[in-house]
Amino acid sequence: MLTDTSTKLDILKTELSDELNNIMRFWADITPDEVNSGFYGKIDNDNQATANAPKGSVLNARILWSFAAAYNHTGDENYLNVATRAYEYINAHFIDAEQGGVYWSVDYKGNALDTKKQVYAIAFTIYALSEFYSASGIMAAKQKAVDLYRLLVEKSYDHVKTGYFEAFTKNWQPIDDLRLSAKDANEKKTMNTHLHVLEGYINLFRIWPDQGLKQQIETLLNNFFDHFIDQQTNHLSLFFDEDWKSKSDLISYGHDIEATWLLLEAAEAIGDAYMIEKIKQISIPIANATIKGLDTDGGLWYEYEPAEDHLIKEKHWWVQAEAMVGFFNTWQIAGDEKYLDIAIKNWDFVKHKILDKTKGEWFWGIEGDGGLMENQDKAGLWKCPYHNSRACMEIIKRITKL
Repeated sequence: MLTDTSTKLDILKTELSDELNNIMRFWADITPDEVNSGFYGKIDNDNQATANAPKGSVLNARILWSFAAAYNHTGDENYLNVATRAYEYINAHFIDAEQGGVYWSVDYKGNALDTKKQVYAIAFTIYALSEFYSASGIMAAKQKAVDLYRLLVEKSYDHVKTGYFEAFTKNWQPIDDLRLSAKDANEKKTMNTHLHVLEGYINLFRIWPDQGLKQQIETLLNNFFDHFIDQQTNHLSLFFDEDWKSKSDLISYGHDIEATWLLLEAAEAIGDAYMIEKIKQISIPIANATIKGLDTDGGLWYEYEPAEDHLIKEKHWWVQAEAMVGFFNTWQIAGDEKYLDIAIKNWDFVKHKILDKTKGEWFWGIEGDGGLMENQDKAGLWKCPYHNSRACMEIIKRITKL
């Protein structure tokens, strides 16, 4: 059994190392905008760019993180060069030098377009700048990350009931439409934003172990236990009002499994032994609840609406990436081989259905009938190199440590 497991891990590590190279090559070769600088805002499945598409802060922050992390992982100077390009573009076009924070989007020439302050986007910028500082040693990147963190605590943090409010106008006033996207509920506090604020803070804490930041991470972890994790269903509740009243019963399988390993990473980053054990104990039930969203081919479905008993039969690229890491992490916690086998079977699904073996990168997703989801981005406001490159790097690191 030991030899069999070792063989599985060796094969998985080799395949994911190759895939990491493929992902980064696509983004380095296809996405730079050589006319207007930065990176194209939209590229379709045929690798054709929409030259005048808006450029999103989430996309650019995720490009910055991915290439800085890939450099930290491999030492390849080409990755650092692309990361530097992303850093310079974010600094020149997305960061609001007057009011603080980052714009949601700019036009294709880099002029401010949607100037709202979405906390989710700022969290990813903190995440990316922290990683870039680790890669480059550029102090200005670290300082920008610290400044953005302090701004979030000042402008977005609920000092009475804890948690972070979703979004604001350019000058940090209340805004009517708080949503990240049209599919989201228009509520003041969301699990998704809090998960990635936590992720950004973890990365910042690694380069700046500030006591106040540590307390914010501790509070965020408690928010998950107090509000986001439904102890009855072992799924995560997604949308809340400002008083922490749940406003939706929608289940997001990808976020469920993603949270299991990100929460553990946070507790480990601050060295909280009690919280580490607490998260390990809840991670297995959450993973088991997520298994209900697996199809027989190893792919993980997108969402489920309990009230209507409606399964949204789509298999998105990012959900598969998080399933790979999340079930691998569950195997490490529980020691049960079935979780490793789920992660490997999910990767097999990705290889056969999600990878574009001709033109590179991962397709957006697969429909319930097995066909490709049409008219979706290969690169865009939401389609980024972060989930899949991170999954590769995370599992490679874990196998190496084993």
